[in-house]
Amino acid sequence: MTRRHLRGVCVLALSLCGVWGAHAQTAPDKALQLEAPAGVTLAPAPDALPEAITRQRQVLAEQRSAIGQTEAAQQLVCWQKFAVNACLSDARRARRQALEPLRQQELALNAQERQWRTEQREIRLQGKSSDLRDQP
Repeated sequence: MTRRHLRGVCVLALSLCGVWGAHAQTAPDKALQLEAPAGVTLAPAPDALPEAITRQRQVLAEQRSAIGQTEAAQQLVCWQKFAVNACLSDARRARRQALEPLRQQELALNAQERQWRTEQREIRLQGKSSDLRDQP
C-alpha cells in the first residue's frame, strides 16, 4: 500500500471519530446528555440520570468500536510496509490517544453514577428512619 492510501485511511478514521463526536454533541435530547469532565453536567431529573448514563455509555461503546475498526484498518496497511513494527506502534499510539478522551468521559460517568446511587441510598435510608420513628 502506498503512503497516499495510508493517509486516506487515517483521514477516514479521523473523520469517523469527528462524526461520532459531533453526533454525541448534537443529540436531540441535550437535557439528558452528559459531557466530558471539563463541562460535566448532570441530568435535570434524578430519575432520568440512569437512562442518560446508559445512553452515554452506548455512545462511548460505539466510539470505541469505531476507533477499534480504524486501528484494524491501519494495521492492515502496516503489514504492507517494510517497517511493520514502527507502523504498528504508531497505530497503537494513535488508538491510545483516541481512547483517552473516552476514558475520561467514562470516569466522569462512573462518578455521576456513584453520586446518584449514594443519593438514592440516602433517600431510602431517610424513608426507613422516618417509618421507624412513626412506630411506637
